[in-house]
Amino acid sequence: MSPEQETKAMKILIITDAWHPQVNGVVRTYEYMCAELEKMGHDIKIIGPTDFALNMPMPGYSEIRMVLFASHKLKRLIEQYGPDHIHIATEGPLGWAARKYCVRNNKLFSTSYHTHFPDYAAKRAAKLRASFYAPVRKYCIGLIRKFHAPSSVIFTATQSLDEELRSWGIENDFARLSRGVYLDRFHPAKTQEDFAIYKDMPRPIALYVGRVAIEKNLEDFLAMTWSGSKVVIGDGPSMQALSNKYTDAAFLGKQEGDALASYYRAADLFAFPSRTDTFGIVLIEALASGLPIAGYNVTGPKDIVTQDILGALEETDFSAAAARAIATNNIKNAREKRAKFVKDNYTWENTAEQFFNVVKNFINT
Repeated sequence: MSPEQETKAMKILIITDAWHPQVNGVVRTYEYMCAELEKMGHDIKIIGPTDFALNMPMPGYSEIRMVLFASHKLKRLIEQYGPDHIHIATEGPLGWAARKYCVRNNKLFSTSYHTHFPDYAAKRAAKLRASFYAPVRKYCIGLIRKFHAPSSVIFTATQSLDEELRSWGIENDFARLSRGVYLDRFHPAKTQEDFAIYKDMPRPIALYVGRVAIEKNLEDFLAMTWSGSKVVIGDGPSMQALSNKYTDAAFLGKQEGDALASYYRAADLFAFPSRTDTFGIVLIEALASGLPIAGYNVTGPKDIVTQDILGALEETDFSAAAARAIATNNIKNAREKRAKFVKDNYTWENTAEQFFNVVKNFINT
């Protein structure tokens, strides 16, 4: 740690509705970023749902706990820690309680926009009645505007997300918070185990990794024209219905760590049919593992798949995206070039530096 870093060491509090034992992009972002912040010499505390006795499962997402009546204990936890800066990561019940505390006590705070909550809520409402989609989405956008309005700065992952939030009438300052990959785990060099992992499946292997839920638009992947095998890794509320409907696909459940990395490396294509993600850490994990991306030309994929060798994006035809993307495997050293792209652009060390270089300007006294 440099002398400059030593003089700027801070106590940073992160309050989030998404934390262990959940497994998702928000959890991984703060887990890995905070590890790097601690290496830089900062003191980090995370307050999540398990710090509160009163909580309930979120409807449709039983693994996500919604905290009830958090205000009193949250105030005590914040004041016991005495942070230099408060960052509110999510717009859930715990996030709203933290926002209320900061506003009432004139505390500066930052926020992040990680999840397209308006789209997620609208898709679920539309399952009850199609006409619910537009009013539910509009109402939720209003909530998002209100939630972030007092924030000193909103962290976002991409320029296209900034533009979308501006179109919603959000006027806050934005700051970039990218994502990273640990390249010692996610890399293109296949091991002996990798060669055997899909041994009984016809090639090419198209892989999806992520939540199995309505907002991920998985049916576009599962129904696409494909001559090889389709593999789904992950779990979620749509798992049973989709596995029953698409019996030709392999649903392998949740995988983590080195096992997950092996599934990436051994595949031939990474499929990302979602239209509602704000980034997609799985995209850069797949690229680091040597895979081309097939996706739609929407926020997240279009910010990452910026070179032909990285894959292909379409407006409406996912099968066409997959066909164009897998053809890039014929380019010489394609796997290694994709991994180098990630190494040059996406590291957790850089993510931590981005975060600190912004929050150091909003110290509470």
